[in-house]
Amino acid sequence: MTFDDISADWAWAAYEPTPEHPWDRQQAAHLFRRAGFAVPIRELDEAVRQSPQVLVRNLCQQRSETPAQQREYAALAASTLATGQPRQLAAWWLHRLINTPDVTRERTTLFWHGHFATSAEKVTTAQLMFEQNELLRSHALGNFHQLAQAISRDPAMLIYLDSASNRKAHPNENFARELMELFCLGEGNYTEQDIRELARCFTGWEVRRDEFRFNPYQHDSGLKSFLGTGDVEGGEQGVDVVVSQAACPEFLCRKLVTFFLFDEPVPSPELLAPLAEELRANDLEIGPTVQRILGSNLCFSRLSRGRKVRSPVDLAVGLLRGLDGSTNVFDLSNGLRGLGQELFYPPNVKGWDGGRTWINSATLLGRANFVRQVVNHKATRFDRQPLEEYCAQQGWTNGSQFVEGIVDTL
Repeated sequence: MTFDDISADWAWAAYEPTPEHPWDRQQAAHLFRRAGFAVPIRELDEAVRQSPQVLVRNLCQQRSETPAQQREYAALAASTLATGQPRQLAAWWLHRLINTPDVTRERTTLFWHGHFATSAEKVTTAQLMFEQNELLRSHALGNFHQLAQAISRDPAMLIYLDSASNRKAHPNENFARELMELFCLGEGNYTEQDIRELARCFTGWEVRRDEFRFNPYQHDSGLKSFLGTGDVEGGEQGVDVVVSQAACPEFLCRKLVTFFLFDEPVPSPELLAPLAEELRANDLEIGPTVQRILGSNLCFSRLSRGRKVRSPVDLAVGLLRGLDGSTNVFDLSNGLRGLGQELFYPPNVKGWDGGRTWINSATLLGRANFVRQVVNHKATRFDRQPLEEYCAQQGWTNGSQFVEGIVDTL
């Protein structure tokens, strides 16, 4: 089967098991790896007893964290922020990624972190990076229009793309350019004149005492015309115009499909058309589109199986979640930095390139060493016990049984 052999209608139709394509542990493990991260074998057995569509729906609905988990996350966040060191935030987020029951929301938050890439290398205030992360989480499976409006006023984003110094005498074009090119529309769907006009909309948007503030004295109050629309005055209207463009749903769907299903090839406009149409009809509600992607024939087909290179975060979190693992998350964060993915420190405004860029002769060796370091770390436990005891508990008494035991989930 190739992409030339399938139709868009078949691709996005709901997957229903057949004798040729049964719903089994391998399919369930594949779904968990794409919708979230790997899960222990016992959860695979529980998942197979459900229908795939029910499981997908449950994953895409908000799954409540327990009060104890909420207190734990809040306490770790408070202690991390008290250090004033943005680099410590990665450990807080890794702890949440490894332990949260709301895995699809958390994985989609990771998607938005790369989409609206903002680095603490430039935004040096830990509190601002934390607040942006919470903003992305709250909107992760919600309305993209609301997310775009919120991120445009987010202090960390304003600082990172120099929008906080946007003055009517010298409009800064960075945020206007990235809003169209990287966040909403993609290349070829705007002109340089559109950028200049949109940048005028955001003049006077500032950050004062780590909060957004509108300075009317630095705002260009004249009417602006861009993307075929005239009589635009302020930044909120500017975001409305950009998000309302016909190119926006297809652009978002392309990135979502690439993130959740396969690195290559780039999905064609024809393949994306039904998804984009649904996203547009749903007023850019992300949750239903993610649910359709994850529950689709295409997701469970050979065209999506084994078609993604795991990011370092996927590798680490999947390893630990798949084996009921826990470890020192500060050391885990340092190890991920060496593999090229440090949370809160994307390399540039485009985020991480992903796909094949994760793999080369150095990083392959680095990944092997990283896994060994995690497994052998003195703080690492599997279901609160050493690896040997965990394996004995599973009935794995030799290497072959161990490999057979973990192959489905990992």
